[in-house]
Amino acid sequence: MTSSSHRESRAQRIALVALFAALMAAFGMIPKIDLPLGVPITAQTMGVMLAGCMLGASMGFQAMALFLLAVALGLPLLSGGRGGMGVFFLPSAGYLVSWPFAAIVTGLVMRALSGPAGSGPASPKRLALAALAASVVGGVLVIHVFGVVGLMLLAKLSLVQAAIGTLVFVPGDLIKCVLVAVIVHTVARGLPDWRFGGRAL
Repeated sequence: MTSSSHRESRAQRIALVALFAALMAAFGMIPKIDLPLGVPITAQTMGVMLAGCMLGASMGFQAMALFLLAVALGLPLLSGGRGGMGVFFLPSAGYLVSWPFAAIVTGLVMRALSGPAGSGPASPKRLALAALAASVVGGVLVIHVFGVVGLMLLAKLSLVQAAIGTLVFVPGDLIKCVLVAVIVHTVARGLPDWRFGGRAL
C-alpha cells in the first residue's frame, strides 16, 4: 500500500468513526422513556449494535469511545439532552460504560459469522442473520451484564433485583436487533463490498 493510499484509508476510517459517533448523537434526539428504575429506554443502544456490525470491533469501539468522551466533556448528546460526568454516576452508568465493549463483541461476532476472509462478499441474507446474532450477543447480552453490575453498585440493588429490573428493556432491545438486521440487509444489497464487522473481503 502506498503512503497516499494509506493516508486515504486512514482518513476514511476516521470519517466513519466520526460518522457513527454522530449517529449516536442523532439517536439521542429521539425522546427517552423514563422508568422508576432510574434507567431510561433510549434508541441509542441500536447505534451501538450498528457500529459493531457496520464498522467492526476496532472502529466500533473507537466510535463509542469518542461519543462517550464527548458526553463526559459536557455535550448534551444522550437522550433527553443529558451530558457531563454526572451521568456516569447514575444507575444507568453501567449501560453507558458498556457501549464500547458491546461494540467490540458485536463486531467480532459479526465478522466471525459473515464468512471466511477471502471468500468474497457474503449474501445479504447471511449478513442480516449474522447482524441479528451479533446484535443479540453484543448489543443485548453484554450491555445488560454491564447494566446489572451498574445497578448493583450504584442503585444498591441485589443481583436478583437488578436482573429482574433489566428484563423490561429486553423486548425493545430485541426489536432493535431486528431493525439492525434489516438495515444491514439493505446496505449489503446496495453496497456489496462493505466490510461488515471489519471483515477483509
